[in-house]
Amino acid sequence: MTFALDHVVINTLFDMDRAAALMSQLGFTLTPRGYHSLGSINHLVMFEHDYLELIGLPSGTDVLRKDVLESPRGLNGLVFQARDIDTCQRVLRDRGLAMLEPQSFSRPVTIDGVEHLARFRTVRTAPELFEAGRVYYCQHYTPELVWHRPWTSHLNGVRALSELVIVSSDIETDAPRYAKAAQSSAERRGDDWAIALPGNFRLSLISPARYRQRYGEQGVEANGRHSFFGAIVFDAPKLARIRDLASSIPDLRVRADEASLAVLVPFLDTLLEFRVSR
Repeated sequence: MTFALDHVVINTLFDMDRAAALMSQLGFTLTPRGYHSLGSINHLVMFEHDYLELIGLPSGTDVLRKDVLESPRGLNGLVFQARDIDTCQRVLRDRGLAMLEPQSFSRPVTIDGVEHLARFRTVRTAPELFEAGRVYYCQHYTPELVWHRPWTSHLNGVRALSELVIVSSDIETDAPRYAKAAQSSAERRGDDWAIALPGNFRLSLISPARYRQRYGEQGVEANGRHSFFGAIVFDAPKLARIRDLASSIPDLRVRADEASLAVLVPFLDTLLEFRVSR
């Protein structure tokens, strides 16, 4: 069975305050700051079936989450939903993917004045498999504490995540590998490859040349990488409100046409694209 998207991650490292303020200025509703038992902090941008996670590290402590600390700033994580992590790990290993050992963690969540404990169990593919970023799987023991309805409505009107753009200099190797990770198939579309996931989300693998053609100077820098997560795409019914919000924020680079608005966030080395549903 094909894995559905759980969430996509932007690593803010020690710039969480600035990143959270920016996303709020862009019209997103953010969950209250979370504090993981592993030593990371987060805010979530929730949608009906998936979400975008801002993850970072607290200051003034020696308890820091190692995989976040050692990962580059920017769009850095692709996370699939899993019903049972131990079964997920076993199935993926049997099908030829090198997997790390699972880990369990939690974070307090306060809803309507009552504190609860959100609990998770994850497993990651071996880091050497995907240069673009961390690819892993998440089992939610308490999904009702994550998908809390008031957090899923956004001032900018964005309704969902629709696409992760993966730039690769070796698509012939990477496309089948991502397809195996998703337990889906890779479909060639001209010079690009697409991997469909449940819920109208897709992974798009494109070459560096096609990335420059699609985004021009809005694209993030490769910084010597042969593969990287080039953009996260949002499903937006209208672009005017988002364009007005983005244009009022200093230091962003914005490019718009009738169907798309691309926003480069230089300090996060991240490209956000808002695209009108077809």
